[in-house]
Amino acid sequence: MQTLEQPEIIERTLLDTPWVTIVWNDPVNLMSYVSHVFRSYFGFTEQEADRRMLLVHNEGRAVVATGNREEMERHVEAMHDYGLWATLQKSEQ
Repeated sequence: MQTLEQPEIIERTLLDTPWVTIVWNDPVNLMSYVSHVFRSYFGFTEQEADRRMLLVHNEGRAVVATGNREEMERHVEAMHDYGLWATLQKSEQ
């Protein structure tokens, strides 16, 4: 029964999640700190946190979360509380 509900949940989530949280590169925070924040706040594995941290470092930005606008606003505020530069925008997908 759960397998029948999962596609419906995924479809509903996709329709309700047109926003993303983006963390931007800055000259202040160490890469190890950014990775630590991604692990502790978002619950990413060390490998995934490091992958996204390297996107921030090398490409200047990384999408760290997708969801509804209110949820993304909370994530942006949390990133600011950690001292990271973050914004939200409508998803391009």
